[in-house]
Amino acid sequence: MRRSSSPMPTQRSFFQKSTLRSLTRKTSSLHTKTLFSSAANPNSSYGIRALQTLETSTILNPSSVDNPSQSMSLSDSFLTEKILLNLKQGKPNSLRDFLFRSNSFVVVEVLYRCRDNLQLGQRFIDLIESNWPNFKHSQQSFSAMIHILVRSRRLPDAQAVILRMVRKSGVSRVQIVESLILTYRNCGSNPLVFDLLVRTYVQARKLREGCEAFRVLKSKGVCVSINACNSLLGGLVKVGWVDYAWEIYQEVVRSGIQMNVYTLNIMVNALCKDHKIENTKSFLSDMEEKGVSPDIVTYNTLINAYCRQGFLEEAFELMGSMSGKGLKPCLFTYNAIINGLCKKGKYLRAKGVLNEMLKIGLSPDTATYNILLGECCRNDNMMDAERIFDEMSCQGVVPDLVSFGALIGLFSKNGRLDQALEYFRDMKNAGLAPDNVIYTILIGGYCRNGVMSEALKMRDEMLEQGCILDVVTYNTILNGLCKEKMLSEADELFAEMIERGVFPDFCTFTTLISGYCKDGNMNKAVTLFEMMIQRNIKPDVVTYNTLIDGFCKGGGMEKGNELWNDMISRRIYPNHISYGILINGYCNMGCVSEALKLWDEMVEKGFEATVITCNSLIKGYCRTGNAVKADEFLSIMLLKGIAPDGITYNTLINGSIQEENMDRAFAIINKMENSGLLPDAITYNVILNGFSRQGRMQEAELTLSKMIERGVNPDRSTYTSLINGYVTQNNLKEAFRVHDEMLQRGFVPDDKF
Repeated sequence: MRRSSSPMPTQRSFFQKSTLRSLTRKTSSLHTKTLFSSAANPNSSYGIRALQTLETSTILNPSSVDNPSQSMSLSDSFLTEKILLNLKQGKPNSLRDFLFRSNSFVVVEVLYRCRDNLQLGQRFIDLIESNWPNFKHSQQSFSAMIHILVRSRRLPDAQAVILRMVRKSGVSRVQIVESLILTYRNCGSNPLVFDLLVRTYVQARKLREGCEAFRVLKSKGVCVSINACNSLLGGLVKVGWVDYAWEIYQEVVRSGIQMNVYTLNIMVNALCKDHKIENTKSFLSDMEEKGVSPDIVTYNTLINAYCRQGFLEEAFELMGSMSGKGLKPCLFTYNAIINGLCKKGKYLRAKGVLNEMLKIGLSPDTATYNILLGECCRNDNMMDAERIFDEMSCQGVVPDLVSFGALIGLFSKNGRLDQALEYFRDMKNAGLAPDNVIYTILIGGYCRNGVMSEALKMRDEMLEQGCILDVVTYNTILNGLCKEKMLSEADELFAEMIERGVFPDFCTFTTLISGYCKDGNMNKAVTLFEMMIQRNIKPDVVTYNTLIDGFCKGGGMEKGNELWNDMISRRIYPNHISYGILINGYCNMGCVSEALKLWDEMVEKGFEATVITCNSLIKGYCRTGNAVKADEFLSIMLLKGIAPDGITYNTLINGSIQEENMDRAFAIINKMENSGLLPDAITYNVILNGFSRQGRMQEAELTLSKMIERGVNPDRSTYTSLINGYVTQNNLKEAFRVHDEMLQRGFVPDDKF
């Protein structure tokens, strides 16, 4: 409520004095010659230069900090006195009424008047925050609150206000710094405020703004402490802004701020992160001249960097030099060395370093053993992995989720699911709760081994234990279901995934598309492909290859070509596999001329032909009854340095037999054996089938005998060809003899002879 327009004489006198006192205080704060005389060391860099800069900038541009020179109205002065009186008398109800009528000028004035009574100032700030959280603060009112809170050692609360201040839209770093400097003396503050400003920018991950604030402070002659500088430097290095860190470091050096070993370690880390480890020697020498010597952290940082970059001998040499500096390698040092050795595949030497640790009485920790376990898993060394795990327990080192996860993953990957489950149970008995990663590893093991019922049971347990299925878990199960052709279950799981708000990724769609293509359900595969595009998930050449292959295998060459053109229009260019798929598709349909055009295009584009593509063309020639051309293509293969494989020769042999040219077939077998390839079950079956079709059953039986003699086991196809041969000759006695032998060997005939 506003006061009367004609106050009593005594009141008028009071108001005039109060206003004059307020104006005097404001003028004093702008023109004083020692900004920090009451709180800072006179020999510090906080002083005259800061004031001179502030005087110039503030007087010439008063609007930069909320018009600090604007005087308070008489009503504001009255309000200030009333608030102070009620604060001292402890009347919160009356205060609330006054607070709702106050503004930022009143807040600043009240806090200035509380500089000698911090409890009063804190009470006022708390009342504003609890009763009027949406109060419209100015930069000055924020600044005054920060000063009082810092002086009261309420640093988290001060930081919270700084955060609000820096997040206020349209406020520059210059305005923030000037506002803090302007209110500094009247709040009787101390330089910790400026440290806190820089630290807050770092903790809020506003590093660019933090650097700007640091430079503005420096331009005002305000140098923050080395701890705040280290916070800024450390933040920059952590996010990889190494060049920016060096710029700030040079400014710290020029400011004359005394650096410490933390500064040294941050900048050594910067050099290591930037792969400039060779520059560390000159940097350390320069720092020693400044009176800052390396410590154990410095050596560990360098040793770790050498190990990460594969310079193991340099790491060992540096570790050996530590004693000369009065330092001893610690657990971190040895862990870095062991990790470096394992990354280079030097597992035995890493084990030697572990033994050395134990000899000198340095106890390894969980991380030490996890490094070695990880290396055993990479090499599928199950025996050593179990030994390391047992040694870990003997040394009294408690395994963690990583330790158990490594073993569970190792045994799952190698199909030893019983042992994986045993470690899984041990982990739970040790009081460790399996997480998403552990469950997904086990589910993956079941899926790889085709045990989908157990994989789904593990999924159910995972949900019961409160673990949330993420996209990786869903993709793992979907992959297993697609491999087992359980596509209806895969479709249900995909629907569940979307319903639960888990976004399908590239892997999800590619897995499902591949599953449906292999099943011949191209309509569903295309629907998923279109959904993938709609969701802005970019397909790659593998996705297109999968779809094109699906259509080509089903004889849909036209659709395959459409996808080929669509792929190129999206700037996804075919690879050698893409060409191989289309060539194979044309060859399956007997369109060898089209296949050869693609072959020429492929070679022209610089793709190396593979034995798979060559085999497709040979198959194409054979299918069109041109085994001679196929044999000629074999010569082209050999000239290009492409070694034929068993499929090449078996296709050629089959082509010759289809043309009833057994002599050429045996000539190809000789070529095959001369190239170092032995005939396999398919080779013998092709020959045996050829003889059987021609009614040359004696030669067919001799082929079977030769096959067994050479250690190649006959299969269902072998016996079926013989039975069909005898049936064609109406020799049912021999047909049933072969039928019985087939049953004895465990093969079930289809009885369609």
